[in-house]
Amino acid sequence: MGENASFWESLIFAHPTCTTWKQEAEGSIYHLASILFVVGFMGGSGFFGLLYVFSLLGLGFLCSSVWAWLDVCAADIFSWNFILFAICFVQFIYVTYQVRSVSFDREFQELYNTLFQPLGISLTVYRKIVLCCDAEVVTLEKEHCYAMQGKTPIDKLSLLVSGRIRVTVDGEFLHYIFPLQFLDSPEWDSLRPTEEGIFQVTLTAETDCRYVAWRRKKLYLLFAKHRFISRLFSVLIGSDIAEKLYALNDRVQVGKGFRYDIRLPNFYHVSLLDTPPVHPSHHLQRGSPRRKPTGITNCSSFLTQ
Repeated sequence: MGENASFWESLIFAHPTCTTWKQEAEGSIYHLASILFVVGFMGGSGFFGLLYVFSLLGLGFLCSSVWAWLDVCAADIFSWNFILFAICFVQFIYVTYQVRSVSFDREFQELYNTLFQPLGISLTVYRKIVLCCDAEVVTLEKEHCYAMQGKTPIDKLSLLVSGRIRVTVDGEFLHYIFPLQFLDSPEWDSLRPTEEGIFQVTLTAETDCRYVAWRRKKLYLLFAKHRFISRLFSVLIGSDIAEKLYALNDRVQVGKGFRYDIRLPNFYHVSLLDTPPVHPSHHLQRGSPRRKPTGITNCSSFLTQ
């Protein structure tokens, strides 16, 4: 205890106490270094946040080194600040290399800018998603089928990048699929990971189309490794299915010019007593949200399984 006490006493009291303070301020280089430190520590996260932090901190340590060399004339202060400047410089180069290595083709970059970046998805996470589809964009020529009713197995999840897809069932038009929408989100959501199924609608390209496709098993392996990506796709697929349901809802009318609204089924049961009862919940069982309704007039098609 005595040795420890003497160590702390020597550490605290060995140096002379400041009896007088300097009246003049340090030079402008010292204050510039302090400002750079303050601004540098306000950086954010991610690649560009790291570039911001290391660049400003590196400049701050460089200014401190110049200040120590010219004003203080202290070799130890200069050495430490210059070492820290070198570390920041190396880190800046390393992060810059990482940013340049995370580059994508034009279509994947546009997909990131329009869909994933607004959701706050980092480039590193997006790179895992792109690698899962082998960084490949598939072309579908006009009037060629992506899937045929009752024949094509559900073995992938695809996102339309450009073009327009027409969805039909038994030859009747259901709705269109536009860019940044999934081609088979209802089919994907209708199956568990261990289940298999086939399309019950036909998807035909109305124009030359380009889409990204993730193989079902490979995508589930990615979900198992990264729960965040799994939650991300769950949100995207759910939103996509909702858009398709409301697109179908706009085409449906229930007697006397009333438009059927899937959000308010009970309202129509009360207000349209002369109309055959409609129970949409009976048609929204587990399975594809695309099914044909019954008891609804002026409707060519609604939801098919």
